[in-house]
Amino acid sequence: MFCLRLRLWLQPGTQVCSVSRQSAHKLASLQTATTLPEKKVQSLIYPFSELDAYLDRSVDRTQFQLFHPSVEDIIKAEKLFYSSSSHKIDYYVSAERIEQIPPMKQPEVCFIGRSNVGKSSLMKALFSLSPEVEVRVSKTPGHTKKMNFFRVGKAFTMVDMPGYGYRAPTDFVDMVEPYLYARKNLTRTFLLVDGSVGLQTADMIAMEICEETRCPYVIVMTKIDKCRRGELLTNLMNLQDVVTKQTTSCFPQPFLVSSIKFVGIYLLRCFITHVTGSIKLTDTC
Repeated sequence: MFCLRLRLWLQPGTQVCSVSRQSAHKLASLQTATTLPEKKVQSLIYPFSELDAYLDRSVDRTQFQLFHPSVEDIIKAEKLFYSSSSHKIDYYVSAERIEQIPPMKQPEVCFIGRSNVGKSSLMKALFSLSPEVEVRVSKTPGHTKKMNFFRVGKAFTMVDMPGYGYRAPTDFVDMVEPYLYARKNLTRTFLLVDGSVGLQTADMIAMEICEETRCPYVIVMTKIDKCRRGELLTNLMNLQDVVTKQTTSCFPQPFLVSSIKFVGIYLLRCFITHVTGSIKLTDTC
């Protein structure tokens, strides 16, 4: 039934947008998912559905499904990630200090996390519908040394921040903290945590900084394909316990993603367009 509904929505004549053939990921668009088995499509869109059956009955599932938009809304959000002549998606500027950033009025979201947590890889997956957008991904941890700004038309801006922890820039705090405190058009901070290892001390410090700024943030668990289901569940529940007991500005629902297998990318795109006010969703839960 799920895939049938998806196929009806994406039937011939209702194609969302054309995609450049330049190295686009085969699952960059939800349009291509209709050829996969229904269970696979479900887990790609809603990653938590694959873990639900393994949780104890006493666990409250609500906190993991607060943002659960319809397929129609996810496809609506996907349109904003296609670059066109009237909706240009491109790299805009890099900066080491907030005073170096040109004034920008559109809503902004930023991505922070430990070095080698997969920030640039996630950005690349999010922008995969517009493969001409150059997001540099390195095998060497700590490659990102500046705040890199990407404009998504006139809708919003996405910022790839330097990583903290191993091989972080020596002036990381001076670079990032003023941005988080002073950036008035910042609507959401996405704090990335490696799902294969769980919360680390550096992540806890980053959460404290986010709490101090009082700017809404959300946690994204990356690399969920790099560990066994049991390890992921343990790390997820430990994270959720911290979020519930120790935070006030964190969105209760963590987002699970795999940039390699494209799990959770559609949902995260939809959430970004939602929190920036770029589209009005018909249903979020």
